Amino acid sequence: MRATVIYGERDIRLEEVPNPILSTGGDAIVRVVAACVCGSDLWPYRGVTPTNEPHRIGHEFVGIVDEIGPDVQTVKVGDFVIAPFYDCDNTCVNCRNGVSTSCLNGGWWGSDDRLGGFADGAQGERVRVPHADGSLVATPVQPTDAQVPGLLTLADVMGTGHHAAVSAGVTTGSTVVVVGDGAVGLCAIIAAKRLGASRIVAMSRHADRQAVAREFGATDIVEERGDAGVERIHEMFDGVGADCVLECVGTQESMDQAIRSARPGGMVGYVGVPNGGAELPIKALFGRNVGVNGGVASVRGYVEELLPEVLSGAINPGRVFDLQLPLTEVAEAYAAMDERRAIKVLLRP
Repeated sequence: MRATVIYGERDIRLEEVPNPILSTGGDAIVRVVAACVCGSDLWPYRGVTPTNEPHRIGHEFVGIVDEIGPDVQTVKVGDFVIAPFYDCDNTCVNCRNGVSTSCLNGGWWGSDDRLGGFADGAQGERVRVPHADGSLVATPVQPTDAQVPGLLTLADVMGTGHHAAVSAGVTTGSTVVVVGDGAVGLCAIIAAKRLGASRIVAMSRHADRQAVAREFGATDIVEERGDAGVERIHEMFDGVGADCVLECVGTQESMDQAIRSARPGGMVGYVGVPNGGAELPIKALFGRNVGVNGGVASVRGYVEELLPEVLSGAINPGRVFDLQLPLTEVAEAYAAMDERRAIKVLLRP
């Protein structure tokens, strides 16, 4: 089978790799229908996160179950399934506490697995899922081709945007600022709207992303950054800032922007993968009673809540995929994301 392998900075290759094999009894092999490139994949692509040896990459996929182990009970061969961006058993104490990303028995696609090698990456033709009952969610019906992009967002970006809004406490009537106009930030706008926000500001400098933000429910656009951006947000909200700020980038600058845009007593929900030296200014948070909550999103716990709305068309997060390419052009998919020629790229094996 073919799969994407990262060798180092800007060195992405599609190679022949061994077919996955069932091995634990509770695992499944999924034939990938669609995968994608994530903003966090760009950190190793750009060399910010070092690649010490070549390995499979990619962590978002949906597909058809091809094989199951004898102990699997919740999915069957032929099911269309959504896989979160990590593997979890969904039964350990951390999973039961709602933090399945810290599953005591789980792991991460494309990273070191518990058997001493690298787990399958999602940007390939097939993936072995170690905990099929815990990780995979079968759709109630076989989706149409047009529904696949929206379902793929439930593997990561829609659930992650939702986590930002939930972590910030967005509720009916909340005023919200979203820092970051990538796929997660745009999905955070959907999340804020469905949770009842009265006003949603998208901080974006790109006309194409601004258009999607408006489509998703943004009521205002702010292009300024830094001090000017904070001043503009304060002007819009009683001179003090917004109730909730959703940080969806992960840099020092984006976190500073988010914290200073929140009103005294407000809350920042952060989901941007930390890169660039972001640190919390405890004294400033303390003095203004601004809270910070979030982290890596346990999206497995959100799939059942969001799935019906994606299938019905009530929300359309699949709109973030503005470029679709065959798996054979995976190197171009990374380049398009890196050069901001695409918001998010969907790959079809």
